[in-house]
Amino acid sequence: MNNILLEGEPGAGKTTLLCKIAESISHLGIGGFYTQEIREKGRRVGFRIETFSGESGILSHTRFKTGPRVGKYRVDVPGFERIGVAGLERALSASSVILIDEIGKMELFSERFKEIVNQCLDSEKVVLSTVMSRSQPFVDGLKRRSDVELLEVTMGNRDQLASTLIKKVMSQCASNGFAGPEQS
Repeated sequence: MNNILLEGEPGAGKTTLLCKIAESISHLGIGGFYTQEIREKGRRVGFRIETFSGESGILSHTRFKTGPRVGKYRVDVPGFERIGVAGLERALSASSVILIDEIGKMELFSERFKEIVNQCLDSEKVVLSTVMSRSQPFVDGLKRRSDVELLEVTMGNRDQLASTLIKKVMSQCASNGFAGPEQS
């Protein structure tokens, strides 16, 4: 199965797991994005989005005055599309493995994001994504797909899952004929 979704409660280590796997398989040609907390004086005030090719921006922040609201944060949907969605579009055309962190409330304000997620899952690429645990119609539909393997990440299993998933992704890439980035 090419599509693996990782779900777990906030703080379980899904992003840490995804980034650890990305580091180990970067030679295969990875693309996509991950999110990081923005902290000021010990308090979380937002989230940064980073692509695996080095682009970054602010996904959401408590100081944003416009954009959809998730809790105390406002989401910069156009900025997310410029960085995160564009990163997925590039990954779909040029990478062997597509990494998405995360398919969650903030990202789902973008219709372009939903479209590219489905395109990624429909592709022959290996897709590894974190996904929100809570029920949400779009996410629930992804979890029900017959071509998706859904795994739960917990504090207790995340380290073991890393080595298992690294082997699985490398094996899947080999069977798909992806040995690494194409040389031009």
